[in-house]
Amino acid sequence: MKKILLVVESIDINDSSGSKANVALIESLHSLGYTINVLHYSRKEIHLQGVNCISIKERKSNFLYLLSRGQRVFQRICKVDLSIFLENIFGNSFTFFNDSKSISCSVKEVYKNEDLIITLSKGASFRPHHALLYLKELHSKWMAYVHDPYPLQHYPKPYQEKDKGYKFKNSFFRKVSECANYSGFPSQLLKEWMGGYYPNFLKTGIIIPHQKLTTIDAQVIKDKLPSYFDQDKFTLLHAGNLLSGRNPEFLIKAFNKFQKKTAGAEAHSSLLFIGPAGPFKKLLNEAGENVVWSQGYVSYAIVERIQNLVSVNIILEADSEISPFLPGKFPHLVKSNKKILYLGPNKSESVRLLGDEYPYKSEIYDVHKISNHIIELYHLWKKNKELKLDRENLNEYFEPSFLDRQIKRIL
Repeated sequence: MKKILLVVESIDINDSSGSKANVALIESLHSLGYTINVLHYSRKEIHLQGVNCISIKERKSNFLYLLSRGQRVFQRICKVDLSIFLENIFGNSFTFFNDSKSISCSVKEVYKNEDLIITLSKGASFRPHHALLYLKELHSKWMAYVHDPYPLQHYPKPYQEKDKGYKFKNSFFRKVSECANYSGFPSQLLKEWMGGYYPNFLKTGIIIPHQKLTTIDAQVIKDKLPSYFDQDKFTLLHAGNLLSGRNPEFLIKAFNKFQKKTAGAEAHSSLLFIGPAGPFKKLLNEAGENVVWSQGYVSYAIVERIQNLVSVNIILEADSEISPFLPGKFPHLVKSNKKILYLGPNKSESVRLLGDEYPYKSEIYDVHKISNHIIELYHLWKKNKELKLDRENLNEYFEPSFLDRQIKRIL
Protein backbone atom coordinates (compact mmCIF):
# COMPACT_ATOMS: atom_id res chain seq x y z
CA MET A 1 0.00 0.00 0.00
CA LYS A 2 1.19 3.51 -0.82
CA LYS A 3 2.66 5.72 1.90
CA ILE A 4 1.51 9.29 2.55
CA LEU A 5 3.04 12.01 4.74
CA LEU A 6 0.58 14.68 5.85
CA VAL A 7 2.09 17.96 7.01
CA VAL A 8 -0.70 19.63 8.94
CA GLU A 9 -1.03 22.95 10.73
CA SER A 10 -3.45 21.59 13.33
CA ILE A 11 -5.34 18.40 14.17
CA ASP A 12 -7.07 19.86 17.23
CA ILE A 13 -10.74 19.49 16.22
CA ASN A 14 -11.83 22.00 18.85
CA ASP A 15 -9.79 24.94 17.53
CA SER A 16 -11.42 25.50 14.12
CA SER A 17 -13.53 24.05 11.34
CA GLY A 18 -10.33 23.81 9.29
CA SER A 19 -8.79 21.44 11.83
CA LYS A 20 -11.94 19.29 11.78
CA ALA A 21 -11.61 19.03 8.00
CA ASN A 22 -7.93 18.08 8.36
CA VAL A 23 -8.71 15.26 10.80
CA ALA A 24 -11.60 14.01 8.66
CA LEU A 25 -9.28 13.69 5.65
CA ILE A 26 -6.68 11.89 7.75
CA GLU A 27 -9.30 9.46 9.06
CA SER A 28 -10.56 8.70 5.56
CA LEU A 29 -7.05 8.03 4.22
CA HIS A 30 -6.39 5.76 7.19
CA SER A 31 -9.66 3.89 6.62
CA LEU A 32 -8.62 3.24 3.01
CA GLY A 33 -5.52 1.40 4.20
CA TYR A 34 -2.86 3.93 3.22
CA THR A 35 0.23 3.96 5.42
CA ILE A 36 0.17 7.49 6.78
CA ASN A 37 2.32 9.63 9.04
CA VAL A 38 0.93 12.91 10.36
CA LEU A 39 3.36 15.71 11.16
CA HIS A 40 1.39 18.47 12.90
CA TYR A 41 1.95 21.91 14.43
CA SER A 42 -0.97 21.84 16.89
CA ARG A 43 1.36 22.96 19.72
CA LYS A 44 0.33 19.97 21.85
CA GLU A 45 0.38 16.20 21.79
CA ILE A 46 -2.67 14.77 20.02
CA HIS A 47 -3.34 11.14 19.17
CA LEU A 48 -5.63 9.83 16.46
CA GLN A 49 -6.59 6.18 16.68
CA GLY A 50 -4.37 3.97 14.55
CA VAL A 51 -2.42 6.91 13.11
CA ASN A 52 1.20 7.85 13.79
CA CYS A 53 1.04 11.52 14.86
CA ILE A 54 4.23 13.52 15.40
CA SER A 55 4.07 16.94 17.04
CA ILE A 56 6.38 19.58 15.53
CA LYS A 57 8.49 21.49 18.03
CA GLU A 58 8.94 25.22 17.59
CA ARG A 59 12.52 26.32 16.89
CA LYS A 60 13.65 28.61 19.70
CA SER A 61 17.42 28.85 19.34
CA ASN A 62 17.49 31.19 16.36
CA PHE A 63 17.32 34.85 15.40
CA LEU A 64 13.77 34.66 13.94
CA TYR A 65 12.40 33.40 17.26
CA LEU A 66 14.08 36.26 19.13
CA LEU A 67 12.67 38.79 16.64
CA SER A 68 9.15 37.38 16.94
CA ARG A 69 9.19 37.45 20.73
CA GLY A 70 10.78 40.90 20.76
CA GLN A 71 7.97 42.19 18.53
CA ARG A 72 5.34 40.77 20.87
CA VAL A 73 6.95 42.30 23.96
CA PHE A 74 7.31 45.70 22.25
CA GLN A 75 3.66 45.68 21.11
CA ARG A 76 2.43 44.69 24.57
CA ILE A 77 4.41 47.39 26.35
CA CYS A 78 4.01 50.23 23.82
CA LYS A 79 0.47 49.36 22.65
CA VAL A 80 1.65 49.74 19.03
CA ASP A 81 0.79 47.18 16.31
CA LEU A 82 3.95 46.67 14.23
CA SER A 83 2.43 43.94 12.05
CA ILE A 84 1.14 46.28 9.32
CA PHE A 85 4.55 47.95 8.94
CA LEU A 86 6.56 44.70 9.12
CA GLU A 87 4.31 42.59 6.91
CA ASN A 88 4.29 45.25 4.21
CA ILE A 89 8.10 44.95 4.19
CA PHE A 90 8.55 41.18 4.64
CA GLY A 91 5.15 39.78 3.61
CA ASN A 92 4.50 37.95 6.87
CA SER A 93 5.31 38.08 10.55
CA PHE A 94 8.58 36.87 12.08
CA THR A 95 6.48 34.23 13.86
CA PHE A 96 5.15 32.95 10.53
CA PHE A 97 8.66 32.57 9.12
CA ASN A 98 9.94 30.82 12.23
CA ASP A 99 6.94 28.49 12.24
CA SER A 100 7.51 27.71 8.57
CA LYS A 101 11.17 26.93 9.20
CA SER A 102 10.24 24.76 12.20
CA ILE A 103 7.90 22.75 9.98
CA SER A 104 10.39 22.33 7.12
CA CYS A 105 13.10 21.13 9.52
CA SER A 106 10.72 18.55 10.97
CA VAL A 107 9.76 17.31 7.50
CA LYS A 108 13.45 16.69 6.76
CA GLU A 109 13.75 14.67 9.97
CA VAL A 110 10.69 12.43 9.55
CA TYR A 111 10.46 12.00 5.76
CA LYS A 112 10.74 8.30 4.92
CA ASN A 113 10.48 8.29 1.13
CA GLU A 114 6.67 8.49 1.16
CA ASP A 115 4.88 8.34 -2.19
CA LEU A 116 2.89 11.53 -1.56
CA ILE A 117 3.23 14.56 0.72
CA ILE A 118 0.05 16.57 1.42
CA THR A 119 0.17 19.98 3.11
CA LEU A 120 -2.97 20.96 5.05
CA SER A 121 -3.54 24.31 6.71
CA LYS A 122 -6.37 26.27 8.33
CA GLY A 123 -7.67 29.83 8.18
CA ALA A 124 -5.48 32.26 6.25
CA SER A 125 -2.18 30.72 7.33
CA PHE A 126 -0.74 28.15 4.87
CA ARG A 127 2.41 27.69 6.97
CA PRO A 128 2.96 24.06 5.83
CA HIS A 129 2.78 25.20 2.20
CA HIS A 130 5.42 27.86 2.82
CA ALA A 131 7.57 25.27 4.59
CA LEU A 132 7.54 22.88 1.60
CA LEU A 133 8.87 25.62 -0.67
CA TYR A 134 12.20 25.21 1.16
CA LEU A 135 12.35 21.51 0.18
CA LYS A 136 12.81 21.45 -3.60
CA GLU A 137 13.79 17.80 -3.58
CA LEU A 138 10.23 16.91 -2.44
CA HIS A 139 8.25 19.05 -4.88
CA SER A 140 7.64 16.14 -7.27
CA LYS A 141 5.69 14.37 -4.48
CA TRP A 142 3.95 17.44 -3.06
CA MET A 143 0.21 18.05 -3.11
CA ALA A 144 -0.72 21.55 -1.89
CA TYR A 145 -4.26 21.39 -0.56
CA VAL A 146 -6.01 24.77 -0.88
CA HIS A 147 -9.00 24.94 1.47
CA ASP A 148 -9.88 28.62 0.89
CA PRO A 149 -8.87 31.51 -1.40
CA TYR A 150 -5.55 33.18 -0.59
CA PRO A 151 -4.52 35.99 -0.09
CA LEU A 152 -7.56 37.85 1.28
CA GLN A 153 -7.81 39.99 -1.87
CA HIS A 154 -8.74 36.82 -3.74
CA TYR A 155 -11.87 36.17 -1.71
CA PRO A 156 -15.14 36.98 -3.46
CA LYS A 157 -17.07 39.96 -2.13
CA PRO A 158 -18.10 40.73 0.59
CA TYR A 159 -15.17 38.92 2.26
CA GLN A 160 -12.59 40.53 -0.02
CA GLU A 161 -10.34 42.89 1.93
CA LYS A 162 -6.86 44.35 1.79
CA ASP A 163 -4.21 41.98 3.11
CA LYS A 164 -1.00 43.13 4.77
CA GLY A 165 1.97 42.33 2.54
CA TYR A 166 -0.30 41.38 -0.37
CA LYS A 167 2.44 41.49 -3.03
CA PHE A 168 4.60 39.08 -1.04
CA LYS A 169 1.68 36.74 -0.29
CA ASN A 170 0.61 36.75 -3.91
CA SER A 171 4.17 35.87 -4.93
CA PHE A 172 4.31 33.14 -2.25
CA PHE A 173 1.16 31.47 -3.53
CA ARG A 174 2.24 31.75 -7.15
CA LYS A 175 5.35 29.78 -6.14
CA VAL A 176 3.11 27.20 -4.42
CA SER A 177 1.03 26.82 -7.59
CA GLU A 178 4.17 26.35 -9.69
CA CYS A 179 6.26 24.18 -7.35
CA ALA A 180 3.69 21.67 -6.04
CA ASN A 181 3.36 18.82 -8.54
CA TYR A 182 -0.26 18.37 -7.46
CA SER A 183 -2.88 20.59 -5.89
CA GLY A 184 -6.09 19.65 -4.13
CA PHE A 185 -9.31 21.61 -3.66
CA PRO A 186 -12.46 20.81 -1.65
CA SER A 187 -14.67 22.12 -4.48
CA GLN A 188 -14.71 22.38 -8.25
CA LEU A 189 -15.63 26.07 -8.09
CA LEU A 190 -12.71 26.86 -5.78
CA LYS A 191 -10.28 25.19 -8.18
CA GLU A 192 -11.67 27.30 -11.03
CA TRP A 193 -11.67 30.45 -8.88
CA MET A 194 -8.05 30.08 -7.77
CA GLY A 195 -7.06 28.97 -11.26
CA GLY A 196 -8.17 32.39 -12.45
CA TYR A 197 -5.36 33.92 -10.35
CA TYR A 198 -2.83 31.08 -10.63
CA PRO A 199 -3.41 29.20 -13.93
CA ASN A 200 -1.15 26.29 -13.03
CA PHE A 201 -3.74 25.12 -10.47
CA LEU A 202 -6.03 24.31 -13.42
CA LYS A 203 -3.39 21.86 -14.67
CA THR A 204 -2.42 20.26 -11.35
CA GLY A 205 -5.67 20.44 -9.39
CA ILE A 206 -7.89 17.54 -8.35
CA ILE A 207 -11.05 17.69 -6.26
CA ILE A 208 -10.83 16.21 -2.76
CA PRO A 209 -14.07 17.16 -0.99
CA HIS A 210 -14.26 17.55 2.77
CA GLN A 211 -14.73 14.20 4.47
CA LYS A 212 -17.07 13.05 7.23
CA LEU A 213 -15.44 13.37 10.63
CA THR A 214 -15.82 10.27 12.82
CA THR A 215 -13.66 11.27 15.80
CA ILE A 216 -16.00 12.13 18.66
CA ASP A 217 -15.27 12.60 22.35
CA ALA A 218 -16.95 9.57 23.95
CA GLN A 219 -17.52 11.43 27.21
CA VAL A 220 -19.33 14.29 25.50
CA ILE A 221 -21.67 11.82 23.76
CA LYS A 222 -22.90 10.80 27.21
CA ASP A 223 -23.77 14.40 28.07
CA LYS A 224 -27.37 15.53 27.91
CA LEU A 225 -28.54 17.60 24.99
CA PRO A 226 -28.85 21.32 25.82
CA SER A 227 -32.15 22.43 27.32
CA TYR A 228 -32.77 24.94 24.54
CA PHE A 229 -33.21 22.11 22.01
CA ASP A 230 -36.60 20.35 21.93
CA GLN A 231 -36.44 17.49 19.45
CA ASP A 232 -40.24 17.19 19.42
CA LYS A 233 -40.52 20.58 17.72
CA PHE A 234 -40.12 21.51 14.07
CA THR A 235 -36.59 22.88 14.37
CA LEU A 236 -34.43 24.60 11.78
CA LEU A 237 -30.74 24.65 12.72
CA HIS A 238 -27.87 26.85 11.64
CA ALA A 239 -24.65 25.49 13.14
CA GLY A 240 -21.44 27.45 12.68
CA ASN A 241 -19.79 30.82 13.01
CA LEU A 242 -21.89 33.77 11.85
CA LEU A 243 -19.18 35.66 10.02
CA SER A 244 -19.94 39.25 9.03
CA GLY A 245 -21.16 38.15 5.59
CA ARG A 246 -23.53 35.49 6.94
CA ASN A 247 -26.32 37.85 7.91
CA PRO A 248 -29.22 35.95 9.56
CA GLU A 249 -31.55 38.99 9.57
CA PHE A 250 -33.64 37.91 6.57
CA LEU A 251 -33.81 34.29 7.74
CA ILE A 252 -35.18 35.48 11.09
CA LYS A 253 -37.72 37.73 9.36
CA ALA A 254 -38.80 34.82 7.16
CA PHE A 255 -39.15 32.53 10.17
CA ASN A 256 -41.26 35.08 12.05
CA LYS A 257 -43.39 35.56 8.93
CA PHE A 258 -43.90 31.79 8.70
CA GLN A 259 -45.05 31.67 12.32
CA LYS A 260 -47.56 34.48 11.84
CA LYS A 261 -49.00 32.94 8.66
CA THR A 262 -49.18 29.33 9.94
CA ALA A 263 -51.75 28.41 12.57
CA GLY A 264 -50.22 26.59 15.55
CA ALA A 265 -46.65 27.02 14.35
CA GLU A 266 -45.56 29.24 17.24
CA ALA A 267 -46.10 26.43 19.74
CA HIS A 268 -44.36 23.77 17.66
CA SER A 269 -41.39 25.38 15.92
CA SER A 270 -38.03 26.97 16.63
CA LEU A 271 -35.09 28.47 14.77
CA LEU A 272 -31.84 27.47 16.45
CA PHE A 273 -28.40 29.05 16.03
CA ILE A 274 -25.38 27.21 17.45
CA GLY A 275 -21.95 28.82 17.51
CA PRO A 276 -20.39 32.29 17.72
CA ALA A 277 -22.72 35.09 16.62
CA GLY A 278 -20.00 37.52 15.50
CA PRO A 279 -21.56 40.96 14.88
CA PHE A 280 -25.10 39.57 15.20
CA LYS A 281 -25.32 39.00 18.97
CA LYS A 282 -27.85 41.79 19.53
CA LEU A 283 -29.97 40.62 16.59
CA LEU A 284 -30.14 37.06 17.92
CA ASN A 285 -30.82 38.13 21.49
CA GLU A 286 -33.75 40.30 20.40
CA ALA A 287 -35.18 37.98 17.73
CA GLY A 288 -38.02 36.47 19.80
CA GLU A 289 -38.55 33.50 22.09
CA ASN A 290 -38.71 30.90 19.30
CA VAL A 291 -35.38 32.07 17.87
CA VAL A 292 -32.77 30.46 20.09
CA TRP A 293 -29.02 31.07 20.24
CA SER A 294 -26.54 28.82 22.05
CA GLN A 295 -24.68 31.91 23.39
CA GLY A 296 -21.38 30.72 21.98
CA TYR A 297 -19.31 27.60 21.41
CA VAL A 298 -20.78 24.10 21.63
CA SER A 299 -18.65 20.94 21.29
CA TYR A 300 -18.55 19.23 17.91
CA ALA A 301 -20.03 16.00 19.31
CA ILE A 302 -23.13 17.79 20.63
CA VAL A 303 -23.55 19.78 17.41
CA GLU A 304 -23.41 16.61 15.33
CA ARG A 305 -26.04 14.94 17.51
CA ILE A 306 -28.36 17.91 17.15
CA GLN A 307 -27.80 18.02 13.37
CA ASN A 308 -28.97 14.41 13.25
CA LEU A 309 -32.12 15.16 15.28
CA VAL A 310 -33.41 18.47 13.90
CA SER A 311 -36.04 18.74 11.16
CA VAL A 312 -34.02 20.92 8.76
CA ASN A 313 -30.36 21.96 8.59
CA ILE A 314 -29.47 25.40 7.21
CA ILE A 315 -26.52 26.51 5.09
CA LEU A 316 -26.22 30.30 5.26
CA GLU A 317 -23.72 32.02 2.99
CA ALA A 318 -22.95 35.63 2.14
CA ASP A 319 -24.87 37.83 -0.26
CA SER A 320 -22.54 37.52 -3.24
CA GLU A 321 -22.42 36.68 -6.93
CA ILE A 322 -20.52 33.46 -6.23
CA SER A 323 -19.57 31.20 -3.34
CA PRO A 324 -16.76 28.84 -4.38
CA PHE A 325 -16.53 27.36 -0.86
CA LEU A 326 -17.62 23.88 0.12
CA PRO A 327 -18.93 24.39 3.68
CA GLY A 328 -17.02 22.15 6.06
CA LYS A 329 -20.30 20.92 7.52
CA PHE A 330 -21.76 19.90 4.14
CA PRO A 331 -20.71 16.21 4.32
CA HIS A 332 -22.06 16.00 7.87
CA LEU A 333 -25.39 17.45 6.77
CA VAL A 334 -25.55 14.84 4.00
CA LYS A 335 -24.74 12.19 6.58
CA SER A 336 -27.54 13.44 8.87
CA ASN A 337 -29.98 12.80 5.98
CA LYS A 338 -32.18 15.78 6.86
CA LYS A 339 -33.50 18.34 4.41
CA ILE A 340 -31.17 21.28 3.77
CA LEU A 341 -32.38 24.87 3.48
CA TYR A 342 -29.72 26.61 1.39
CA LEU A 343 -29.47 30.42 1.58
CA GLY A 344 -26.83 31.98 -0.64
CA PRO A 345 -25.86 32.79 -4.22
CA ASN A 346 -27.16 30.51 -6.93
CA LYS A 347 -23.63 30.13 -8.31
CA SER A 348 -22.08 28.16 -5.49
CA GLU A 349 -20.53 24.80 -4.77
CA SER A 350 -23.48 23.90 -2.51
CA VAL A 351 -25.97 24.48 -5.35
CA ARG A 352 -23.70 22.64 -7.79
CA LEU A 353 -23.87 19.59 -5.54
CA LEU A 354 -27.53 19.87 -4.53
CA GLY A 355 -28.49 20.50 -8.15
CA ASP A 356 -30.35 23.27 -9.94
CA GLU A 357 -33.64 21.43 -9.39
CA TYR A 358 -33.24 21.24 -5.60
CA PRO A 359 -36.33 23.12 -4.31
CA TYR A 360 -35.26 24.52 -0.93
CA LYS A 361 -32.81 27.23 -1.91
CA SER A 362 -32.92 31.02 -2.02
CA GLU A 363 -30.84 34.18 -2.01
CA ILE A 364 -30.31 35.22 1.61
CA TYR A 365 -32.38 38.43 1.36
CA ASP A 366 -35.55 36.94 -0.25
CA VAL A 367 -37.77 36.88 2.86
CA HIS A 368 -40.90 35.88 0.92
CA LYS A 369 -39.26 32.89 -0.78
CA ILE A 370 -37.51 31.70 2.38
CA SER A 371 -40.76 31.94 4.35
CA ASN A 372 -42.60 29.88 1.72
CA HIS A 373 -39.87 27.23 1.88
CA ILE A 374 -40.24 27.04 5.68
CA ILE A 375 -44.04 26.82 5.41
CA GLU A 376 -43.79 23.95 2.92
CA LEU A 377 -41.23 22.11 5.05
CA TYR A 378 -43.39 22.60 8.15
CA HIS A 379 -46.45 21.04 6.50
CA LEU A 380 -44.34 18.12 5.28
CA TRP A 381 -43.03 17.73 8.84
CA LYS A 382 -46.57 17.62 10.23
CA LYS A 383 -47.40 14.76 7.86
CA ASN A 384 -44.16 12.88 8.45
CA LYS A 385 -41.69 13.90 11.17
CA GLU A 386 -38.75 12.64 9.13
CA LEU A 387 -37.78 15.15 6.43
CA LYS A 388 -35.12 13.05 4.72
CA LEU A 389 -32.65 14.37 2.17
CA ASP A 390 -32.16 10.93 0.57
CA ARG A 391 -29.38 11.81 -1.87
CA GLU A 392 -27.39 8.68 -2.56
CA ASN A 393 -25.20 10.49 -5.11
CA LEU A 394 -24.05 12.93 -2.41
CA ASN A 395 -23.46 10.12 0.07
CA GLU A 396 -21.19 8.46 -2.49
CA TYR A 397 -19.40 11.75 -3.23
CA PHE A 398 -18.37 12.14 0.40
CA GLU A 399 -17.45 8.49 0.92
CA PRO A 400 -13.76 7.52 1.23
CA SER A 401 -14.13 5.47 -1.97
CA PHE A 402 -14.39 8.69 -4.02
CA LEU A 403 -11.31 10.07 -2.24
CA ASP A 404 -9.49 6.81 -3.02
CA ARG A 405 -10.21 7.18 -6.75
CA GLN A 406 -8.91 10.77 -6.69
CA ILE A 407 -5.68 9.81 -4.90
CA LYS A 408 -5.09 6.86 -7.24
CA ARG A 409 -5.30 9.23 -10.21
CA ILE A 410 -1.95 10.73 -9.16
CA LEU A 411 -0.31 7.69 -7.53
